[in-house]
Amino acid sequence: MKPRGRAVREQAIEDHLGTGRVSLPRPTVEHPLRQVGKRLLLALLVLLTTVVIVVIDREGYKDGVDGDVSVLDALYYATVTLSTTGYGDIVPASDSARLVNVLVVTPLRVLFLIILVGTTLEVLAERTREEWRQKRWRLALRDHTVVVGFGTKGRSALETLMATGLKKQQVVVVDPSNKVIEMVNAEGLTGVVGDGTRSDVLLRAEAQRARQIIVATQRDDTAVLVTLTARQLNRGVKIIAAVREEENAPLLRQSGADAVITSASAAGRLLGLSVLSPSAGTVLEDLIHQGTGLDLVERPVTKAEAGRSVRDTDDLVVSVLRGHRLIGYDDPEASPLQLTDRVITIKRSPGPNGAGNALKPHRNGTAPGFPAE
Repeated sequence: MKPRGRAVREQAIEDHLGTGRVSLPRPTVEHPLRQVGKRLLLALLVLLTTVVIVVIDREGYKDGVDGDVSVLDALYYATVTLSTTGYGDIVPASDSARLVNVLVVTPLRVLFLIILVGTTLEVLAERTREEWRQKRWRLALRDHTVVVGFGTKGRSALETLMATGLKKQQVVVVDPSNKVIEMVNAEGLTGVVGDGTRSDVLLRAEAQRARQIIVATQRDDTAVLVTLTARQLNRGVKIIAAVREEENAPLLRQSGADAVITSASAAGRLLGLSVLSPSAGTVLEDLIHQGTGLDLVERPVTKAEAGRSVRDTDDLVVSVLRGHRLIGYDDPEASPLQLTDRVITIKRSPGPNGAGNALKPHRNGTAPGFPAE
């Protein structure tokens, strides 16, 4: 095991070297050793083909030493010819040999050179292709989601969003670890290696054009700095931040976060609820696990629902969002519904375990499985 100080220094050097680097997901390619092996075999095939051609027509060649061209002389001639060295001690003398050199040996020489310098050409082509891919990616990226920190919280938040239809092309992950970004790329996501508290790193993630930013860092002070930087770059973006300690939540809101989730307190409350009622804890966990069982869904009020009571809707409404106010379903001000309202409802997930239908309230105003007041 490495000493802690040494490990920290190595990680710092690694992070500094990769800071701000945009890493797009790569297509699956062959193993490098296999690619090199194929190139060597192809080069050897070209060499042997040239040797065979010279041996077949060796009567048309002249050796400046003894006049005769043996198999070894043919191999020697093919080697120096394909490598463009061409010492001139063995030359094609007949018309047929010269014609074969023009039509066959010269193209083989070009092919041999392409194989030899293929690695360099591939590096240049890959660099150009990567720059073109990043340019095209930046031009197409609009209203996307930036996830700063890809630990358990960041991954879970992204899984929930993707369960509701968010596409991988609309996600950019920012994390200081190269290994994490490599894992992100393997999953088909775009990543930026760097510190999310730095504006240049968030600019590379196109945070200035993002629709929403999820701050899921490991430290609360880092979350505050990320939120401040993101809000400075994009005044209209929705910022959702997670903190460990509840006392830091007001600081996150003052820094510009639209919503703050206290991870430690939320987990503790779920544990306490599960102790009091394991079934209630299971239902609540199901609600926050998007895509299976029951889902919490926010949607606008339809024209048919406008002017009606909360209990007269087809869905099980638990809250009404009117402007910036969140009104409970049992609040007299929640009814009648207004066309500009948004309602938070409980619906069955359209996934394999859900029928995709809304929970229908009974005539007494309660949904199946929910007690009447």
